[in-house]
Amino acid sequence: MEIVYHGHSCVQLRTGGKSLLIDPFLRGNPIAVTKPEDIRTDYILLTHAHTDHILDAEPIAKANDATVVAIAELAGYMGGKQLKTIEMNMGGTVDLGFAKAKMIQAFHSSGITLEEGKIIYGGMPAGFIIQIEGLTVLHAGDTALFSDMKMIGDRHPIDIAFIPIGDHFTMGPDDALQAAEWYGAKLAIPVHYNSFPLIRQDAETFVQRLEQQGRKGKVLAPGDRFEVTPETS
Repeated sequence: MEIVYHGHSCVQLRTGGKSLLIDPFLRGNPIAVTKPEDIRTDYILLTHAHTDHILDAEPIAKANDATVVAIAELAGYMGGKQLKTIEMNMGGTVDLGFAKAKMIQAFHSSGITLEEGKIIYGGMPAGFIIQIEGLTVLHAGDTALFSDMKMIGDRHPIDIAFIPIGDHFTMGPDDALQAAEWYGAKLAIPVHYNSFPLIRQDAETFVQRLEQQGRKGKVLAPGDRFEVTPETS
C-alpha cells in the first residue's frame, strides 16, 4: 500500500489501482503542493464538516466520479451537490471493496459554513479505522484527547495512526503523545499542523518524544509518499 500525505489532515491510501482520500484541503492550504485536479481517487472520506477538511471534496469527487463517505448529515449535504455518497454513522463500517472503513468518535465540533456566512449542522465529528491490504490505519480526525482512545487501541491492532498535533483547534503535542500511547499504533504520523500560524508545531520534536517513549513516529511533508506492508509496519 502507498500512503500519500497532501498536508494538513489530507491523507491518501492507494492499493491495487484503487484509492481513498481523506479530508481533501488543497486550495486553501498554503503549504500544499498538490492541486485538486491532480488527484485520482475512487472514494473520499470526510471526518467532519469544517472547511479545512471538505473544501476540495466536491471538485475532486466530480472530476473522478468518486463517492463521498461521511456521517449522515454531511453526506446529505454533499448529495445535494449531486455527488455520489455513502452515509454512515458512529460505530458503523462500510465495505469499499478494496478497504473497509469504520467510523469512530472524535471530540470536536462540526458545521458547514455556507457562502453567505450561515453555519448549518454538519453531524458529529469522527475519525476512521480503515482495514486495507492487511493493515489497520487510523485517522483520528480533529479531536481532543479522550479516554476511549485506549478502548479503541485495545480493540483494534493499529498499524498506523494519523494524529493531530496542532493545538488550539485540536489536541497539542503533549496530549497527542498520550493519544499515541493509548492507540498503541506501531507507527504514529502527526497531522493538522503548520498550515496556519495558530497551529504551528515542531513535528520533528514530537517524533523524537515519541521515540523516547519507545514508539515509532514519522514526519511527512506535503507531497511525501511511502510504501508500507504488514511485514514492514
